[in-house]
Amino acid sequence: MEFAKQEYEFLSEIGLSPETPGCFVNGKWKAHGPTVSSINPANNQKIATVVEASLEDYEEGMKACSEASKIWMELPAPKRGEVVRQIGDALREKLHHLGRLLSIEMGKILPEGIGEVQEVIDMCDFAVGLSRQLNGSVIPSERPNHMMLETWNPLGVVGVITAFNFPCAVLGWNACIALVCGNCVVWKGAPTTPLITIAITKLVSEVFERNKLPGAIFTSFCGGAEIGQAIAKDPRISLVSFTGSTKVGLMVQQTVHQRFGKCLLELSGNNAIIIMDDADIKLAVRSVLFAAVGTAGQRCTTCRRLLIHESIYQTVLDQLVDVYKQVKIGDPLEKGTLLGPLHTPESRKNFEKGIENIKSQAWKILTGGSVIESEGNFVQPTIVEISPTADIVKEELFAPVLYVMKFQTFEEAVKINNSVPQGLSSSIFTRSPENIFKWLGPHGSDTGIVNVNIPTNGAEIGGAFGGEKATGGGREAGSDSWKQYMRRSTCTINYGNELPLAQGINFG
Repeated sequence: MEFAKQEYEFLSEIGLSPETPGCFVNGKWKAHGPTVSSINPANNQKIATVVEASLEDYEEGMKACSEASKIWMELPAPKRGEVVRQIGDALREKLHHLGRLLSIEMGKILPEGIGEVQEVIDMCDFAVGLSRQLNGSVIPSERPNHMMLETWNPLGVVGVITAFNFPCAVLGWNACIALVCGNCVVWKGAPTTPLITIAITKLVSEVFERNKLPGAIFTSFCGGAEIGQAIAKDPRISLVSFTGSTKVGLMVQQTVHQRFGKCLLELSGNNAIIIMDDADIKLAVRSVLFAAVGTAGQRCTTCRRLLIHESIYQTVLDQLVDVYKQVKIGDPLEKGTLLGPLHTPESRKNFEKGIENIKSQAWKILTGGSVIESEGNFVQPTIVEISPTADIVKEELFAPVLYVMKFQTFEEAVKINNSVPQGLSSSIFTRSPENIFKWLGPHGSDTGIVNVNIPTNGAEIGGAFGGEKATGGGREAGSDSWKQYMRRSTCTINYGNELPLAQGINFG
């Protein structure tokens, strides 16, 4: 069977077909759940059909994965790193095909699609080096002829539940590190991006096959909430990493914690950029555009709130409205497009509801605010003048809608920044060292990512990614995030055969 459109024929070069099973269990492709369609958000037409996982498929996959973990964790960490290196090379060979698929299925523009796949490749490189640095420590003992050590061992199986907006990058953050740490991985991709899940899994599975290792080390499922709930409830999965909404993340956390499992959450953002009166305005405006419009406002690090000092408020706003009107909206594969479609028709409806809510409260729409009539899920990038105390500012509308507001002092701006339930990313534009270091300090921003003179998005893999409060507190990718994927043991060795003190006891 051939793909319905010629433009999709390249998908066969990354192992995809118009109809395909969406589960890789025990080294085999199979699926017995419902059949779903992968939809192109630029025209809402079908790309291919996928059969999702059933609970029986899930159970078969988990049994095999649990068994495979015994083999994988015994392999020396540098050997595991070598396998991950090969995964990175396999992705490199198909970088542009995978990036193109990501743009077609998710809707982000092609440079972002290619960039996201590159991020997984970069994580593979990072993890290879990490595989030789999973170091413990030696701790001075207070007892004579005793040695205290801190060692790290694999957890066993790590579950990764990813979202549609970064359907493979978030897998890379988690899986690359989990694998070199000695864990098997169970991946449930987003229900609306099944082709990306399948394409990535095919490349990964081929690497394990070439190395004569069990395919079940990397098990993946296309599926919906039923499979996600099974992962959250499964005591065989020591750590569940979930990316998605705060509402669903809270339910996942409660389920995992009920069985004393570990949970890593990456949830909502609602991020702010502050522009001080001494800022480089040209740099700030360009950065706001990149942060607010990129990925059609569907990044967890998207700038949702813009705080501008009152003395430069109108100057910044005039420039920002001008560049917003120049944004090219359209086919994400077309060169020069800056704003692609929202991911689903439901996302477009949520945008419309959000705009109606804004209008009903009489807030001023400075530009945008409309759906673009087309086959796809296109909307106009929107700027809204609003009060920082408005209730809707505290909620995250997952679309290219930017709320702007003015402030008088640095302290007031920080207070507004910190006033929302979420706490992922934030940024300030200023030339003042005093403001910079206050911003980074204990009375500054309360987010997990705190930037200066750069946008809220575009985080590097070398730093730990994640946020505070309703963002969930998780940390993925760089720094010492690897410690979450391992269990720590404090070990004491009595090498001098010293007897414990036990006065008055005769041991014979």
